[in-house]
Amino acid sequence: MWREIARFGKKLVEYGLVESHFGNISVRTGGGMLITRSGSALDEIDRDSVVEISIEGTSSMDLIASSEAIVHRAIYKNTSALAIIHAHCPYSVIESLIEDSRVVPVDSEGLYFLHEIPIVTGGIGTLELAENAASGLREHKGAIIRGHGTIATGMILEEAYVVTTQIEHSCMVKYHLDLLSGQDRGRGR
Repeated sequence: MWREIARFGKKLVEYGLVESHFGNISVRTGGGMLITRSGSALDEIDRDSVVEISIEGTSSMDLIASSEAIVHRAIYKNTSALAIIHAHCPYSVIESLIEDSRVVPVDSEGLYFLHEIPIVTGGIGTLELAENAASGLREHKGAIIRGHGTIATGMILEEAYVVTTQIEHSCMVKYHLDLLSGQDRGRGR
């Protein structure tokens, strides 16, 4: 399974959805999860870059797991997700700082697949973020953490990756459209 995590880690970095050492990926394994280690370069994941931790309780392995393990744990406990990708998509971060509580896509695919994208709050690796992310993802496949990045779920990693790319695409389109609309208003259009 670490090879599948590595494949999507490389794709995230290759397409600029995350910088190499930021973001994290996990896959549910019954009562546990495989999750990237803290500080792992997502484009260089190997067997030692992934650890298995429990979903129900903490252990000493939590010390080397991603700092967002608490968030992944809460999502697995409160949703039907089997895979999670957290990325630092630039346009999504920008839109989360512009919008209040949600981003409503203006592109047809975003409207069709996402409907709206909730914006959740909380500090990195905090219980507040874990609770808010799990709540936001009960009815949505993806959310944006204000000023921080996307968090997307799926039944498999590919689905979580597609949700990540769709959120970023919708945020990029909305950002450029809003920018253009602002320029047109300045020209009296």
